[in-house]
Amino acid sequence: MAYTTADIRNLALVGHSGAGKTLLAEALLHRAGAIKAMGELARGSTVCDADPLEKELQHSLYTAVCHFDVDGHHVNLIDTPGYPDLLGRSQAVLAAVETAAIVINAQSGIEIATRRMAEAAAKRGLDRIIIVNRIDQPADLPALLAQLRETFGPECLPINLPAYGGKRVVDCFFSREGPETDFSSVAEAHRQIIEQVVEVDAELLERYLGGDEAITAEQLHEPFEKALREGHLVPVCFTSASSGAGIAELMELILRLLPNPIEANPPPFLKGEGAAAASVNVIPHPALHTVAHAFKLSIDPYQGRIGFLRLHQGTLKNGTQLFVGDARKPFKVAHLYQPQGATLQDIGLAIPGDICAVTKVDELYFDAVVHASHDEDHHHLQPAERPQPMHGLAIAAARPGDEHKLADTLHKLLAEDPSLRLEHVGSLNETVLYGIGELHLRVVLERMKRQYNVELKTHLPGVPYRETISRAAEGHHRHKKQTGGAGQFGEVFLRVEPLPRGSGFEFVDAVKGGTIPNTLIPAVEKGVRQALESGAVAGYPMQDLRVIVHDGKTHPVDSKEVAFVTAGRKAFLDAVSQAHGIVLEPILNLAISAPASAIGSIAGDLSSLRAHINNQLVGADQRAVIEAQVPLAELKDYGHRLKAHTAGEGTYTMEFSHYDPAPPKLQQELMTLHARRHREDDEA
Repeated sequence: MAYTTADIRNLALVGHSGAGKTLLAEALLHRAGAIKAMGELARGSTVCDADPLEKELQHSLYTAVCHFDVDGHHVNLIDTPGYPDLLGRSQAVLAAVETAAIVINAQSGIEIATRRMAEAAAKRGLDRIIIVNRIDQPADLPALLAQLRETFGPECLPINLPAYGGKRVVDCFFSREGPETDFSSVAEAHRQIIEQVVEVDAELLERYLGGDEAITAEQLHEPFEKALREGHLVPVCFTSASSGAGIAELMELILRLLPNPIEANPPPFLKGEGAAAASVNVIPHPALHTVAHAFKLSIDPYQGRIGFLRLHQGTLKNGTQLFVGDARKPFKVAHLYQPQGATLQDIGLAIPGDICAVTKVDELYFDAVVHASHDEDHHHLQPAERPQPMHGLAIAAARPGDEHKLADTLHKLLAEDPSLRLEHVGSLNETVLYGIGELHLRVVLERMKRQYNVELKTHLPGVPYRETISRAAEGHHRHKKQTGGAGQFGEVFLRVEPLPRGSGFEFVDAVKGGTIPNTLIPAVEKGVRQALESGAVAGYPMQDLRVIVHDGKTHPVDSKEVAFVTAGRKAFLDAVSQAHGIVLEPILNLAISAPASAIGSIAGDLSSLRAHINNQLVGADQRAVIEAQVPLAELKDYGHRLKAHTAGEGTYTMEFSHYDPAPPKLQQELMTLHARRHREDDEA
């Protein structure tokens, strides 16, 4: 069918596992006539859960894109996994949509992933709606609505209400009166939501306060959109994906009230890097230069690298030439597809606001901006906050000769999943794969085994400690070497200074008078960075410091790059030896969901792990959420500990917070171990 950008709706179904997002997508697809019958999780027949492991577990593990056309509109839905360990995958797709539909299980209430995804959507400036699903099962819906308003704000207002014991749903926005509902009333809900909407429009507010009751839904459309954009309104609607209650009303909300790509907050595009980056407008007009964003990558054994694109500006069609990022060489779109779960449907054209896919483009990478003109070079989307992978496993090929196969497989998995990180820890001679949590890594390892036939040996890794300095100091080294032929000479004077925690590393060239030529300054920095990587206190990478090179000497014949690499490294080590180096340990944000009866036991256990408890909340369902900060070194076996304290009913997520100085005793142990290893290496 033909449609324009104004007819497109893009929304992501987000929320905790078990909320019913996948079945909700099925119900909407069925309602629109895109599928003949709803699939079932137990049979593995849903559109969005196509992976064999997803069918086994009956839970989404990957994001999936589907679409339907109805009443002249084109709707793209993105179903997301709800396991807390997989939130990085879910958050990555928020850049592709205007609306985040936060789906909540009516019986379970607000859970960890629900809260996290709602916060991520708000930070991204997306319009938000809340869908309370499974209303056909017993639940205290008035208490849940009160909890929603307490957690997410008073702007959460019902746009429809359940009736007849959750068997029906009654509209409260377009209707002023209606049948009796299970709680509240149509008239009261209508009054609340209209008052919330007119607050953003001075003229309508004046008319409403003056008693004008003739304000139509059409007149309310623009202020309704504005209220959504500003977060002044978060509509709450009620559904049951399994019984079909509320699906028609949800469809009407999507088509008539949710924003199209023209009406929503503009995507946060920037041009340039770092502090020099400036906001730039990317306009959803079909005649302008093509600009799209790769929000998901998938590597298929037959289709190759599949890039899922959100088209923000211009038009895409077969044969279009595009540049990836700042590349000078373009690629040609051989085939353009529209995703429908695991199926790719050929399309001839994509317009602004569309979600589409291209295949066999090896240059494409996650978060890349692809464009048709060099005018859009250096464009990128403002990075979204994503959980930092801190749950690690040291891995190695189990079969001799599989090292290359393992490396190739890891390269593919890292390209697909922005929540994975690979690190070689030289001090421990370990290759460590980091994910968001235990389940995340388990899913990745299972896929490596099933799809790529890679068997692994794994063990818990060492803790990724870091080093820094606690005071400023000067360093100097003269490197002089004569071997009979051409010699080596380089002399460097530098200063090290501590930076605030989390600042990283700064290198400053403050040399005056050309005592070190500009061509040799990069060699000094290279030497400094070598020392940064290997550490100077206990063998861990260094961070949160500034190095200022301010003087040096050269020889007209013997000064060369290798000499200044050595001089830079040793001058840096000389400075650090006087700058009171310390070891830093990673501190994680730990969020625990457990029965309220287990709070005391969990809190007592956390205190033994050097934890600092920040918050404890008990919901209407008698589930408690405990938020704490805990050193990573104390959390190696936390899953088993939590199971013991909650009879297996507790879950947790963890994400990186910051680095703090390790306790003095631990620092001394790490330094002593490093010194012993050095002696053993020297003796060998």
